Order: sequence, then C-alpha cells, then structure tokens
Amino acid sequence: MTAHGAAVPATERPHGAQHTAAHFAAVYGAAPTGTWAAPGRVNLIGEHTDYNDGFVMPLALPHTTLAAASARTDGVLRLHSGGADGGIVELRIDALRPEPQAGWAGYPAGVVWAMREAGLPVGGADLHYDSTVPTGAGLSSSAALEVVTAVALNDLYALGQEPQQLALLAQRAENAFVGVPVGIMDQTAAACCTEGHALFLDTRDLTRRQIPFDLAGEGLRLLVVDTRVKHELGDGAYAERRAGCERGARALGVRALRDVPYAHLPEALAGLADDPVTQALVRHIVTENHRVEEVVALLDAGRTRAIGPLLTAGHASLRDDFKISCRELDLAVDTANATGALGARMTGGGFGGSAIVLVEEAGAPAVGAAVTEAFAAAGHAAPRIFEAVPSAGAHRVE
Repeated sequence: MTAHGAAVPATERPHGAQHTAAHFAAVYGAAPTGTWAAPGRVNLIGEHTDYNDGFVMPLALPHTTLAAASARTDGVLRLHSGGADGGIVELRIDALRPEPQAGWAGYPAGVVWAMREAGLPVGGADLHYDSTVPTGAGLSSSAALEVVTAVALNDLYALGQEPQQLALLAQRAENAFVGVPVGIMDQTAAACCTEGHALFLDTRDLTRRQIPFDLAGEGLRLLVVDTRVKHELGDGAYAERRAGCERGARALGVRALRDVPYAHLPEALAGLADDPVTQALVRHIVTENHRVEEVVALLDAGRTRAIGPLLTAGHASLRDDFKISCRELDLAVDTANATGALGARMTGGGFGGSAIVLVEEAGAPAVGAAVTEAFAAAGHAAPRIFEAVPSAGAHRVE
C-alpha cells in the first residue's frame, strides 16, 4: 500500500457482517463485540468546493467498508485488513503521533489519535476490516475506513458523538495524522447520507438537507465508470489546487471563494487577470457552487433529467479550469454523452478515478458497452462499470 492511497483494498466479492465477524474471530481468537459499516460515495455535483466553504451533493454507495471490533483494556490498538498484506498492525494508543508515511493503518490509527486529542475516553481495540469500496477510484475508500472506525469506537466506548461530530474527527485524522488536506465532504457523506437521497451539504456551517433521489422510480440510472486509473491525493497536486484557491481568496479579499457571488464573477476574474492559473481555479469554484444550487433547484422541482447538462458542464470546468481530468475520464464522459447519456462528469479528487453518467434506464447497457469499447480501442484497461444506488450512511450491522 502507498502511504496516501485509500486504504483497505477492496475486492470484487461482496462481504457480509457474518464473513467479517468470522474473519475477526479467526485473526484474534474470539468473536467481536459487533460489526459496523460505512459506505463509499460518489459526488453528484460540487467538486473541490468543500475546502472553499462551498456546496456539495454526495450520495452514499452500496459498497462499504466493514469493521468487526472489540474494546481492549490494555491501551493496545490492533488492526487487520482482509485486503492488505502484512498481518496485524499493533500500536500503543498513548504513543500515537501524526505519521504521513503510516500506510493504510494510519487512517484508523489517526481516528483514535483524533478522538483522544479531542478529550474522548477512547481505549484500545481490536479491529478487522473488509471492504468492497474500490480503492484509488475517487469513491472515498479512505473516508469509509475512517468513519467505520469512528462509529465502531463511538459505540464500543459509549462516546455519544453524533454522526457529524464523528465525520469531523475522521477529517482531522486525515488532515493532521495522515497529512492529506481534504475537506469535510467525504467523511460527512460516509457518516450522514441516507438511503434514497443525495445529501446537500453547506460545508461552511455544516447544515444538511437530504434530497430525494429516486432514480429507479423515474426510469433513470446513475452509472459509475471506474477508469482503473489510480489517483493519489497525497502526491501534491491536490494540495497545490487548495493552496491556489486560498491564494485567490486572499487576492479577492474574501474569507473563502464561497463568498464570491456568481453574479460578480466577471469583476472577480478581471481582478486576477495577471494570474491566469489562480483565475481559472476561482472560475471553477464559483461556477461549481452555482451548479450545485441549480441542481438542488431542479431536483426540488422534480426535474431530475434536466440536471444532466449541469453535470457535463461541471466536467468541462474540472478539465479546463481545474485541470484535474485525464484522457480516460474525458473519454468516458465524451463517449457516454455521444451514446445518449443525459450528462456525465468525473467525480472525486481527479487525476484518475471515476466518472458518473446519468442515463435513461433503457439506454444504460448501450452506454456501458460503448464506453468499454472506446477504452479497448484506445488501448486503455477495461473500465469497471456499476450502478450508483443512493444508500445509507455508517451504521452498526445487526
């Protein structure tokens, strides 16, 4: 595993709570106290806006990271993954320190560290993980790992933390312990999404609204095209974009780019004419926030099909202004739209990962086949294509 790669490699075979509990018992020699789940996510719209105090709209996937866990009384944290080599990772909780090169175990260890830093009475634990969230695909496998750890410890130690509080602790783990400056969207999605809904989140004040998103009921499908191009948020490109956005906010005299009104964007861009790189970053964030608000209005009006062009516009902005797309993502989006999709865009941090495609149910097979054929013709590895079904956030599995 790489230090900053999304942790606990997923498998193609689904895992259930019984499988994970049995694996825990085989590893640790006793049954776990319980098993918990946290999902991966796709972001419908609102990319890179979260660390700019902006708007996002993720939905949880049915793909989850499962954690079987029991508390310990000796201050030892033992971690084991069904998808990672190396056996049990054993740590002392009182010796945990931020460690950017910690590998996959740094994510759950960081959660324990963040909880203790916040004054929560967390002791040791044994944890075993299984996951079906594809890693490196822009579907937030790292947040699923962090959040499932947080909800398990919250229950084991009766900490009484609400889902949003757990999301903030998980984000702190990734920011301060693992060393990746992610925003709050991924952890909030893993902790707070509900089945059959997209989550409209204001990342400044953390107000949330669950918006009904019944695609099947409307004869629609949302496809995920995993390009299998691995993306790494820790390689500096993500931090570079974030620093550029902060530079733009300072130049414009605002707290965050969220505070640049869409109606005043031309004036803001004119003020950045001598810095075209920052200008482009600002243009993406301001227009992307506006696209989120437009999608919310359309979904509230029951006009789900009409959001398609906004998805495609968002991809063009990420490709041209934020410059975080790649050939495979562009090919997936362009091919899907040329084959009759209502709209498509990359989702996640960029530089690889996945695209989402909104399509009529009847047209989904043709779109999937066309994308697969286009990848083969271009000499790319075959993509993994599956349906995104709006699913539940983190929970204990009975």
